[in-house]
Amino acid sequence: MIEIAPSILSADFSKLGEDVRAAERGGAGLIHCDVMDGHFVPNITIGPLVVRALRGVTNLPLDCHLMITDPDRYIADFARAGASMISVQVEEVVHLHRTVTAIRDLGCRAGVVLNPATPISSLEEILPFCDYVLIMSVNPGFGGQSFISTSLDKISRLRGMIDSRGLNVKIEVDGGVGLQNIADVVRAGAEWIVAGSAVFGGGQAEEATRALRMKAFETISV
Repeated sequence: MIEIAPSILSADFSKLGEDVRAAERGGAGLIHCDVMDGHFVPNITIGPLVVRALRGVTNLPLDCHLMITDPDRYIADFARAGASMISVQVEEVVHLHRTVTAIRDLGCRAGVVLNPATPISSLEEILPFCDYVLIMSVNPGFGGQSFISTSLDKISRLRGMIDSRGLNVKIEVDGGVGLQNIADVVRAGAEWIVAGSAVFGGGQAEEATRALRMKAFETISV
């Protein structure tokens, strides 16, 4: 099932609830929350308080991507705030199996994230314990970046790894995805598509979400 996951990183925070509800009307399946701490990445964004506020304005799953150092300290806080899904960076977590297990024990779906230069071989042992893998198709830290074209091959190879092992693990992609390339991303094997600027950048979140969703479903119907 293809889902569009609008990223609030590109939303207007002065009317965040309104923007999220507009994306939901357009057919969004998830709401993506980019959590940055100014250490793992050079930007600072949101914390559990914003996630809690979002939980009050939408029933969609809240997809929290923790781009932070020592994420284990904060997983429970995000779960209590209303996160439905929590993903952590492979590059940051030392005891990844323990972290993924902790996320699931808190009642959330557990994801692991690969930066553009991190190989999919790093997933070899953890993959059976994950609910999803997030492939970063830009270097994390800022919105509005251009899609790294080699990500398509990476997505395709991960799709093959998952299918060959008979696993029920979703592939999520984040970074530089819009109408011009969402078909390629879906064809490569992605199922959850994070879109920030492509949804919120033009001030028409409902229409933009609907257009992305239609383009993605056109791709799988041919």
